[in-house]
Amino acid sequence: MCATPITSLQNPRLKDVVRLQKRPYRDERGVIVVEGYREVKRMLDNDRKPSALFFAPSFYQGENEPELVRRCAEAGAELFECSAEAFQKIAYRDRPEGLIAITQQIHHTLAELDVPERPLLLVAEAIEKPGNLGSLLRSADAAGVNAVIVCDKCTDVHNPNVVRSSIGTLFSVPVVEATSEEALAWLRERNINVLAATPHAEKEYTECDMTQGIALVVGTEKFGLSSKWMSEANERVRIPMLGQIDSLNVAAATTLLLYEAVRQRRLNK
Repeated sequence: MCATPITSLQNPRLKDVVRLQKRPYRDERGVIVVEGYREVKRMLDNDRKPSALFFAPSFYQGENEPELVRRCAEAGAELFECSAEAFQKIAYRDRPEGLIAITQQIHHTLAELDVPERPLLLVAEAIEKPGNLGSLLRSADAAGVNAVIVCDKCTDVHNPNVVRSSIGTLFSVPVVEATSEEALAWLRERNINVLAATPHAEKEYTECDMTQGIALVVGTEKFGLSSKWMSEANERVRIPMLGQIDSLNVAAATTLLLYEAVRQRRLNK
């Protein structure tokens, strides 16, 4: 296993990774930047092949990183061993873990989604913050969601902060980008019920049947769901708010909704 050493901050490969911090350059190259031990491991565990791995042993947090470097090499990655100063230049995190991989972007379509008879789907409309979108993916993976449909996107699905906040579950959950019209048409064709989460609904989320094929639809806490999703929903549900605030962070609300679906489905087995 041979790695090219990088110590100079003027190294062209280092400068190339710095450029990838900007979305236009990532999209032009069609790549994702994957930083961190768990994120790189999850990328490999889901059969995503890195084209390059930049690593700095001085930042390792434990004893398992060399095995991950070996796995990346076996997957065909070009290896670059960086000095601490060189790695710091390309790291997104304040406390780097010494691993940054470059891999191809993932693009799924509605047409290629293969879902079971009674799917559990998550639709996220106009989520603005990469951290929120990543947290949604993390909860979706934990709850066994069959796919996440990102509608009318306001943030880049391939933003490194989405990868980080999802802890790499961007690689384990199928994510589709579509317009609201496309998503609604796809759901209607498959007779999948649409459950819109809104603070203004009369029915609480525990009172609706989530054992059928459903798509839970969430929006931003600032503006909520659009009138299109509200009018097209089969049911509108709310999470009871007993304090002074009228809504939860979208990621927290989504987790509650998904685990109610998990609870009901486990009881219904």
